[in-house]
Amino acid sequence: MSNETALLSATMSGKRSNAMSDPRVLVIIPTYNERDNLPILIDAVFSVMDKVHVLVIDDASPDGTGQVADAMARRDPRVCVLHRAAKLGLGTAYVEGFKLALERGFEVVVEMDADMSHDPRYLPALIGAVRDGADVAVGSRNIPGGGVQGWGLGRQLLSKGGSLYSRVILGVDTRDLTTGFKAFSRRALETIGVDEIRSNGYSFQIETTYRALCWGLHVVEVPIIFVDRRVGQSKMSRRVFVEAVGMVWKLRVEALLNKL
Repeated sequence: MSNETALLSATMSGKRSNAMSDPRVLVIIPTYNERDNLPILIDAVFSVMDKVHVLVIDDASPDGTGQVADAMARRDPRVCVLHRAAKLGLGTAYVEGFKLALERGFEVVVEMDADMSHDPRYLPALIGAVRDGADVAVGSRNIPGGGVQGWGLGRQLLSKGGSLYSRVILGVDTRDLTTGFKAFSRRALETIGVDEIRSNGYSFQIETTYRALCWGLHVVEVPIIFVDRRVGQSKMSRRVFVEAVGMVWKLRVEALLNKL
């Protein structure tokens, strides 16, 4: 059976290209209209850690991001591409990526934005934290050594307020619950149950960390400097924010009822 046939036979949805042979670390990068950023980001990832594999999950970007990713995958076996038929949301993209990572035997799985806000130079620290015993390593903007560059006061208040609001309602100590730069151990993904995750926007990050904490997993925060995107537009919307506000209460109630 050829690599392509094997990949197609294992497809959960969409279309994949190129095999992923290294069972250790997978970096998942969801994309929508990121054709200018993606090649720079992937090159930067490999310049920091050349043994990791990268999975690009593209939601039918009209700017041709998927085709750019395919071209990179043809040149480099460390890159794999999952094409989805429409813009289906960040949460569902990560869930599909998590399932693929578990299916293929990866030991550490990293979430990373495609907009250059997450600096690849933090990958060794995040992955190292997991390999040193953490179940989840959170790239935190809200602990000493962490921070944000390029945001106005309003955006900073929204982010810090969202994390504080979530921490208070959920009763947890993790200071950055809304970060999208995280590393998970295989054990963490198997324990929290990726099929049970219901959030699909801003609250996805809150839910995955909270599930890990509720299951008694070891969550650590690694300081990062988050840099506001310089190319393209933010995917944050009012609908996504409202979802997060409501989901925090839903998660708290389900935790109290032992339904997480």
